[in-house]
Amino acid sequence: MAVEEEGLRVFQSVKIKIGEAKNIPPYPGPNKMRDCYCTVNLDQEEVFRTKTLEKSLCPFYGEDFYCEIPRSFRHLSFYIFDRDVFRRDSSIGKVAVKKEDLQKYHGKDHWFPLQPVCADSEVQGKVHLELRLSEVITDSGGVCHKLATRVLECQDLPIVNNQCDPYAAVSLLGPSRSEAKKTKVKRKNNNPQFDEVFFFEVTKPLSYTKRQFDVEEDDVDKLALKVDLWNASNLKFGDEFLGEVRVPLKVLGQSGVHDAWYFLQPRDNGNKSVKADELGSLRLNIIYTEDHVFPTEHYNPLRDLLLQSAHLEPVSASAAHILGEVCREKQEAAVPLVRLFLHYGKIVPFLSAIAHAEISRTQDPNTIFRGNSLTSKCIDETMKLAGMHYLRVTLKPIIDEICTDHKPCEIDPVKLKESENLDTNRENLRQYVDRIFNVITSSGVSCPTVMCDIFFSLRESAASRFQVDPDVRYTAVSSFIFLRFFAPAILSPNLFHLRPHHPDPYTSRTLTLVSKTIQTLGSLAKSKSANFKESYMAAFYDYFNEQKYADAVKNFLDLISSSARWDQKSIETPIMLKEGFMIKRAQGRNRFGLKNFKKRWFRLTNHEFTYHKTKGEGALCSIPIENILAVERLEEESFKMKNMFQVIQPERALYIQANNCVEARDWIDILTKVSQCNRKRLSTYHPSAFLNGHWLCCKLSADTAPGCTPCTGGLPANIQLDVDGDRETERIYSLYSTYMAKLVKMQEACGSKSVYDGPEQEEYSTFVIDDPQETYKTLRLVISAVQTLEQQHMQYKRDKFRKTKYGSQEHPIGDQSFQCYIRQQSESSTYSI
Repeated sequence: MAVEEEGLRVFQSVKIKIGEAKNIPPYPGPNKMRDCYCTVNLDQEEVFRTKTLEKSLCPFYGEDFYCEIPRSFRHLSFYIFDRDVFRRDSSIGKVAVKKEDLQKYHGKDHWFPLQPVCADSEVQGKVHLELRLSEVITDSGGVCHKLATRVLECQDLPIVNNQCDPYAAVSLLGPSRSEAKKTKVKRKNNNPQFDEVFFFEVTKPLSYTKRQFDVEEDDVDKLALKVDLWNASNLKFGDEFLGEVRVPLKVLGQSGVHDAWYFLQPRDNGNKSVKADELGSLRLNIIYTEDHVFPTEHYNPLRDLLLQSAHLEPVSASAAHILGEVCREKQEAAVPLVRLFLHYGKIVPFLSAIAHAEISRTQDPNTIFRGNSLTSKCIDETMKLAGMHYLRVTLKPIIDEICTDHKPCEIDPVKLKESENLDTNRENLRQYVDRIFNVITSSGVSCPTVMCDIFFSLRESAASRFQVDPDVRYTAVSSFIFLRFFAPAILSPNLFHLRPHHPDPYTSRTLTLVSKTIQTLGSLAKSKSANFKESYMAAFYDYFNEQKYADAVKNFLDLISSSARWDQKSIETPIMLKEGFMIKRAQGRNRFGLKNFKKRWFRLTNHEFTYHKTKGEGALCSIPIENILAVERLEEESFKMKNMFQVIQPERALYIQANNCVEARDWIDILTKVSQCNRKRLSTYHPSAFLNGHWLCCKLSADTAPGCTPCTGGLPANIQLDVDGDRETERIYSLYSTYMAKLVKMQEACGSKSVYDGPEQEEYSTFVIDDPQETYKTLRLVISAVQTLEQQHMQYKRDKFRKTKYGSQEHPIGDQSFQCYIRQQSESSTYSI
């Protein structure tokens, strides 16, 4: 979700690899081991949780998490929790990385020491204060100075124990002062409006002198206003601390007035550090990205250059191919390029062009597409995007069964447990391999069209290049569909969204054995047994040394790479798109009260949206996809609940609360995508609920009144992909800008190759340059387009810097990221981190 900033959209995303923890303190009891899991939090809001690893002080998680961040945040935090025998969770320690520090750790594995979790340091939110110093003439004729402190409002306070009943305590602090006054408690509101004024005497009236009209500087310098935010609790442990602000009175200056927003801060003792490794440490790899995207016309020159890549001769002189040449990792270039070409419907001609060029340079058919080239990375990325639901319908049911049943499948005699039987394990493994092989080779009709078109192009290019090898038309395709698609998805189902977490070691071993066998079956190698270093794998593969397996693979490959495409038909088998627990509001009578909000298991397929009392039970309610007229957010004021959205049907709306902001956005996106083609979709909706006989948003009394706000909509109907072409072009610009020095060096290489016909200079040998003049021409256009965008970014930053006020609602005092921005605004040339 983008944040609008004066015509420019800002996207935030984070990709995290949670590696492992080590040296966790032992449990204080006879059993020293702990059952630990890790959570990812935006400030205090949990957005992801790993699985629980039992009986370990050095748990290995190996889990990946990616999300688009739909709101502002101050800290990205990671908490390690221990679940004891009573299934109660207690925190062991945390890692909290400030937003402005994320760039330090970008894309690198880093060990972070765990810090203690203290209620005094768990703060978020901001407060709006107004201070006014004035002279007051007393009854006796003396003059004193009084400070009027107005506490206006707070925003984004944390929800503690499922509630937020905040109040503010205001004190004037000094060498001998400690006066405290409190606001009223605002119940069930984490964005409270207080608007209360408190008066504090700053100087005491003495006999009248001119000096009394001025506040003594020494006195003011020693005074500070302190505002504490508390959550009023009914528990015997007392109220919970939410954060504090200290404002020195010297900020009043000559005017005697100060009006500003402040970020809440932890208490002075709220961030006590501990010795290194006292609580253990956590290995993380964090990639945080901000994309600042201009209106589409700004990207026309660069985007046009990129989209011409498929038709430029030679393709090595194209803008897209040049990006792959200058990036340190081909994957960096592949991700935005694939998404851009998919969005504009040019992915097949582009991949066909670069694949044909690579095949033309390949000398041995046995090494075709074996390297990590731009072609292989782009096809990998395309399969991941276009084939995600194809994987779900083919592999997910069997992989779920493997992960649930835990059947013994170890066939290495050295690793065999005493209680296991080798023949039984082989049979278990053989059945799994057979079932997965059969479901793959019978799934050709379900293979996405774009993948089939790419495979047809690969097959034709390979067969034309290596005419004496009859099998190359198969191996060119199998090297992707088996080696880079099905086999990795079986090996690591969590990376392909087939499982929520990384499998446990026992299940992971089974999946490894299955994946290796499927990969070998799909490779059509001449000598299968020679593909295995382990003798036990070669012996196991004898089960599959029959011609029927090779025939099945070839028939499957023929089908998915044939030019005679079948008519695309809707898949009759429902595909499960998303599921999970959420809270829904009753749709029937009893329209009021918390009793009408119930936790239910929600399930979305390409046919219907249902909810159930719990997972596995029959549906309590089923909404056909064609009955979904709109899916929109529900304003928090409707029920005083965060992260709510509404699924609008012909007769009523279903109100649902997701567990966190990321999950709410994911549900809204997927529901919108799957219902986008419905003929009766609404153009307007009500952003608030219908309560007490009227709509809270527009006050109309008819529950059938047409909506008062335009629907957001605008997403593509394709449920597999939602691409913002401008955002992808911005990312490509950022890569070009990062590698500008290599672009210049490539220009030099073109010049050198044009005028010097001898052996190639070593510093230029890494570049693929087939036509120096055409490549130079493209480079000149790319550099010009990048420099123009760079100037526009710099001008925007200068304009923003002039307009931005420190202490405003957007940039509260205490906003370290804004202070970093002030320091860096003249140094950086791009927004992307």
